[in-house]
Amino acid sequence: MKIKMYQADAFTDRLFRGNPAAVCMLPEWLPETAMQAIAAENNLAETAFIVTTDVGYEIRWFTPTVEVDLCGHATLAAAHIIFQHYNATASELAFHSHRSGTLRVTRENDLLTLDFPVDTYEKVATPAALVEGLGIEPMETFKGKTDYMAVLPSEQDVIRLRPDLAALATLDARGIIVTAAGTDVDFVSRFFGPRSGINEDPVTGSAHTTLTPYWSAELGRDKLSAIQLSERKGYLWCKMQGERVAISGNAVTFLQGEIEFS
Repeated sequence: MKIKMYQADAFTDRLFRGNPAAVCMLPEWLPETAMQAIAAENNLAETAFIVTTDVGYEIRWFTPTVEVDLCGHATLAAAHIIFQHYNATASELAFHSHRSGTLRVTRENDLLTLDFPVDTYEKVATPAALVEGLGIEPMETFKGKTDYMAVLPSEQDVIRLRPDLAALATLDARGIIVTAAGTDVDFVSRFFGPRSGINEDPVTGSAHTTLTPYWSAELGRDKLSAIQLSERKGYLWCKMQGERVAISGNAVTFLQGEIEFS
């Protein structure tokens, strides 16, 4: 059995920037163990698996170690691959996730926009392991459906972080979002997910379902610009839309090939 696989860099308009994701186009669903093995073999932050249906595309996302509820950059990468390599002529694609519902991606010129549900989060006491792991006391700490979010005093504090990943891995969360107001953009962030097999994710679209409502309320604006300050960096434009958030960015294809699978 041969499986078409692509790799694209998401939230960037240049290769070797943004966040790389693999996209596997399947004729039908593989066993979960097989998809997890492929994701582990790819050793990327996320591998998206796509099955075409009569009403759009079904999608699932796997890190090298676990299946996750939602992944922004791999969904953006999947939409880019379908638009660029499968002759999609519509301006909108619908992805259906059994964990996160229907997710739409629209295209305007080279810009792709994710339509994702807003995260629900609440302010919490800062866990000792979070302070130990970050090496700095956050100004505020929040807990969303899957992640902690730590708000730091400045962009430089976010840049300077050298986290203790072992300490962060003890937290009961998919990952830890660290954020601050930006110098050249509205806000900046980084994302650490050692418990999910990702020490630092280069660009995390799903984290912006938490970041966008927080910074929209803080800054009093619905439209926001953002940079994720990983080594590769990613650039995002976010907009609050009621209970949804629009997250826009570019993507470029890195490779295409086939998996020999039996």
